[in-house]
Amino acid sequence: MRIRATPFFRFAVLLVVAALMLTPLLWALAASLRPPEIPFAQGSVFFASSFSLANYAKAFSLAPFARYYANTIMQVVAIIGAQVITASLAAYAFARYRFPGDRALFIIILLQMMIPTAALLVPNFSTIRFLKLYNTIPGIALPFFGSAFATFLLRQSFLSLPRDLADAAAIDGCRWDQELRNVYLATSRASVAAIVLSSLSYHWNDFLWPLVVTQSDTVRPLTAGLVRFTQMGEIGAQWGLLSAATMIVTLPLFIVFIVFQKQFVRGYISSGIK
Repeated sequence: MRIRATPFFRFAVLLVVAALMLTPLLWALAASLRPPEIPFAQGSVFFASSFSLANYAKAFSLAPFARYYANTIMQVVAIIGAQVITASLAAYAFARYRFPGDRALFIIILLQMMIPTAALLVPNFSTIRFLKLYNTIPGIALPFFGSAFATFLLRQSFLSLPRDLADAAAIDGCRWDQELRNVYLATSRASVAAIVLSSLSYHWNDFLWPLVVTQSDTVRPLTAGLVRFTQMGEIGAQWGLLSAATMIVTLPLFIVFIVFQKQFVRGYISSGIK
């Protein structure tokens, strides 16, 4: 007998899945608000009898989070700006023109998505040292100025645009850059928003590459700055303090995603990715 899932049943399943995924975040939030003098004990893992912001105050006193935030924002803005420019130019060329080897070149670009980031650490590090960009914000951002994923997403969005609309713009005297800006990008704002949010989420949370290519707090982003807490032996087991530092790093990104989640989903739908 075939069982039909009712809307209530589907909602209940999604609610359980959402609760399971939110549990680590809720635990970190509860741990960060636990007063330092109240230890974690069996049966008292989530919420204590009172709440305190002492862990947040101590975290700010132990690490220069203002500098970490500034470095992270500069790094992310540089990467996103470069990716939007390079991906839109490449996607426009692949969607608008036909030239020898265009399919092979596009496949080669997509193959880059199959290469693990860890496999590129050594060549990227060697290139950054050769360019004398070690321990600089441009050195962190430079390897990500091109994005195969962003190129693919924008190309799919550009291909969904009627060809006649672009031809009409060319007949009206639009140059290629005006056509790209006023026709293709203007009608692909959802895809651009999805690229921006995806890149923001990835590079805000990126840890390994910034840690490898930096050595001082003057240029380290938020995630690499958290290493400071693991190197302090006297606070190794203070989960409340570590949770507070983690929440300082992740909460802004979580809020951004909650606010712009509709644009994020709309961008993938409009590009034809299911």
